[in-house]
Amino acid sequence: MTITKSQKAGVLTLVLAGRLDTVTAPELNKEIEIIGSDIKELILDFTAIDYISSAGLRALLCGQKKMLKQGSMKLQHVGTAVQEVLDLTGFSDILSIEK
Repeated sequence: MTITKSQKAGVLTLVLAGRLDTVTAPELNKEIEIIGSDIKELILDFTAIDYISSAGLRALLCGQKKMLKQGSMKLQHVGTAVQEVLDLTGFSDILSIEK
């Protein structure tokens, strides 16, 4: 998985590409851990994510937990396969997802 970062006026966008699984979730966790308190919105762009595992879901949960303390987090451009996993696990009920 690759992560491309961009930041503008308190908004951090992480564009993810590849698979968000046991091998790659620690990379996302690391990026989430280093988010500064100046970031009020975290956007995760899932345009190029075609698979998410339970480890990936856990990383999303960590991001949501952190950002609820200082702002908000949302997922954008979630594909059908990933959306199905989010729906089945109930994550679509607790995460902000923009089509």
